[in-house]
This record gives sequence, structure tokens and C-alpha cells, in this order.
Amino acid sequence: MKITRRSGAVIASATALALTLAACGSDTDGGSEDTATGADAGPITIGIHSGWEEGIAVSHLWQHILEEQGYEVEMETADAGVVFTGLAQGDYDVNFDTWLPSTHGHYIEEYGDDVAELGTWFEEAPLTIAVNEDAPIDSLAELADNAELFGNRLVGIESGAGLTKITQEQVIPTYGLDVMDYLVSSTPAMLTELSAAIDAGENIAVTLWRPHWAYDAFPIKDLEDPEGALGEPDDIYAYGNADFAATYPDVAEWIAGFQLDDEQLHSLENIMFNEMNGEDNDAAVDQWVEENQEFVDSITG
Repeated sequence: MKITRRSGAVIASATALALTLAACGSDTDGGSEDTATGADAGPITIGIHSGWEEGIAVSHLWQHILEEQGYEVEMETADAGVVFTGLAQGDYDVNFDTWLPSTHGHYIEEYGDDVAELGTWFEEAPLTIAVNEDAPIDSLAELADNAELFGNRLVGIESGAGLTKITQEQVIPTYGLDVMDYLVSSTPAMLTELSAAIDAGENIAVTLWRPHWAYDAFPIKDLEDPEGALGEPDDIYAYGNADFAATYPDVAEWIAGFQLDDEQLHSLENIMFNEMNGEDNDAAVDQWVEENQEFVDSITG
């Protein structure tokens, strides 16, 4: 609004400005307009990739941490593409399951300045093609020639997952796996098929990743990737929308210093998805926190 020098306009504008400042919570000393930050800024919405156990586990852990610090937390689960779109548009505040540089790199390139890196919390997380431990092959280079032993099937996960994209665009053409049916399904469906094949003593090939509790639950092994089609192991990052650090500065600082190792993450996932079968994630976190209270306190200490 342009303010003129005419006295009537000055009076009207001054009155309107005073009302605006009061409505926006300006301080009583006549300071400038404040924008609510921290817990006063409203709920923190965590976007979670559907079926990605490490993301589910860590998101519930952060829900516990933030609520203990007085924040309100909401969580929404969606396909990875939907989560990154929502993050860029400000519908979600933070995502704890961004795999870079390979798996989700194309989303970060697409949304650029609309999202912001908050920190790396897990290092060396490879994408894999896994088979039953007693399968007669050890390398992706052997899979096409032995496709019949695996029912000519490679069982995948969600269509929007970066692992799915890399398998379709890199792994299959590199190793001639177009002789197999690539079944794009969901992580739960893939794990159901994996469990059934293991129980039946049958060969099976699935797309997978580390860390994942399946490596402790089932006798499986990763096929070697001599051509590097799956890329170098990713690191796992937390990403926020562009305004996250300014809106929630304390939380951004806590996230920046947060890291889990294999043992910590596996133990959390094991309680949540093996012992409790994913049926009570809050109780699983409570149990894990009780066993790791000193570590959890250090995150916000």
C-alpha cells in the first residue's frame, strides 16, 4: 500500500497500521512485526514414504522427541513423489527419508529451492537386489541366464520409489533382465512374497535396500552388482520445506546433529516391525526410548 503525505491519509494509515501490528502480535515497545516460530508456529507435519520402514521408524521417533519438547506433530503417509511435491508446496514440513544422491536425487533436482537439506542422519545405505541365501547365483550378471530358477520374476516395491526407477532404467537394461517380469507392487506385498518363498524353500529375487529388518528376519543375500547399475550407496537425509529452519530453528538444529548407526536403527525397526508387527508404533518407540534414554536426551540437550 502506498502512503501519501496528505494528513487525512496519514491518520487513516497510522490507525490501520496500529491495528495490523496488534493483530500480528507486535511487542508493546513498538517493535517490528513478529512471525510465530517454534512451537507457536503450529503443528509440524512429517511426510512419510509409504512402506519405507526406516522412514516410518525415525518419523515416529521424532514425533516422540518433538512432543516431549512441546511441539504438536502430524504425520501423513504417501508415495514418495507425493511427499516431495507436498514438501515443496509447503503441505508437509519435513521428511526424514531422503536418499541421496541416487534414489531421490531427481526429486531434489526438480524442486530445487523449494526444499532444503536439514542434515544427514544415516550413512552408507545401498540399494540392492536380494535373493534367498541358498540361491545358486551370486551376481546380477548371472540372473538373466537363470531367470527360470526364479520363476522369471523380479518382485519390486512402489511405483514412485526411486529404487523402482533405478531398477527400470538402469538395472534391467544393464543386465538384460527384460527376460523377467518386473512386478511393481508395494513393500508389504514384496515382503509377503519373500516370506512365502523362504518358507517354501523356493528361489526369489526382490528389490531391497539396507538398512532393512528383512536382513535379520530372513536368510537372504545381496547379488553383486559388477556394473554398478544400482549406484553408489546413498546417505539418508532429512529435508524440510524452504521455510522450515526459519520457522522451527530449534528443531532444525536438533535434526542437524541427529545420527543413527546400524545397530540403533536396526533395534528400533526390529521392535517396531518384528516384535510388534507394525501394530503399535508409538509403543515400539516408547520401548526403544526407554532402552536408549541417554541417547534420546542428547538430541535436544
